[in-house]
Amino acid sequence: MSNLERSPQLTISEEPPRLQQPVLEVTSAREVDLGEGTRVRRLLPKRQRSTIGAWCFVDHFGPEDVSAGRGMFVPPHPHIGLQTVTWLLEGEVLHRDTLGNTQLIHPDQLNLMTAGIGIAHAEESPPDHPPMMHGVQLWVALPKRSSSIAPAFDHIPSLPIAETAGARITVIVGELLGERSPAITYSDLMGAEIELRGGSTQLPLRADFEYGLIALSGEGTIEGVTLRVGTLLYLGLGRETFSVNASEPSRLLLLGGEPFGEPLFMWWNFVAHSAEEIERARTDWQEHRRFGDITGFDGAPLEAPPLPPGRLKPRG
Repeated sequence: MSNLERSPQLTISEEPPRLQQPVLEVTSAREVDLGEGTRVRRLLPKRQRSTIGAWCFVDHFGPEDVSAGRGMFVPPHPHIGLQTVTWLLEGEVLHRDTLGNTQLIHPDQLNLMTAGIGIAHAEESPPDHPPMMHGVQLWVALPKRSSSIAPAFDHIPSLPIAETAGARITVIVGELLGERSPAITYSDLMGAEIELRGGSTQLPLRADFEYGLIALSGEGTIEGVTLRVGTLLYLGLGRETFSVNASEPSRLLLLGGEPFGEPLFMWWNFVAHSAEEIERARTDWQEHRRFGDITGFDGAPLEAPPLPPGRLKPRG
């Protein structure tokens, strides 16, 4: 999925060192209009926090009734320096990319695309799509040592499940409760969907990871703080366990990882380690270099928006 904003802002991650202790920091999503009536809740990056581990972008979309329309329609667009993670709760999405992959994804399956030095893809609902669309699109920043690797795509139809007394946990990326996802990543991180049945659930955490929680449906309460749809709860570092309470069935997304520790430049659909990388990638896309072509998509590729005025450079 793309960042379809017409005037995307440059985000430069140069956050101060994290406090080596637990915190409870709640931020609200920014509503973003992607056109054609599609709106998403953007939970990362935020002014207060650009990354959680290597997680650097989170869009939560739906639930939306798409029975009367074509549903998702994201034309071909480029990426560098990141991995895209597509996770659905409802609906279907057809992925196409410049490596020649065509893959339909269903709920509880994982599409993981590694952009590396450069890839382009398109995503759309199939013609006979289900009536509802609900899911989340996430980006993982590649560390500098891995940012120029060759592009790749993986579809994982079945992921490990862990059960507790009060929850069913799908391990999307990384490891939790002794279950490990087969997804290949380039930094130490994890992501899991927690399906709460109601009542209290306790999960183990890594003290050297920072964590954040997102409500996908329903709500949960952590240490007296209620997490609702449209908010992100940052938990900080130094936790070995956490407990969540839910009065009704709810679905939460737990994201964690070692603090990223590298400055990042994020603009449009590019994640980079310098302004020059972004400028080169934009020029290459506009001049039809590097990224290749997508076959089978009925529509024109996206044009890159203008760069922000002035030279791209870190604050200060």
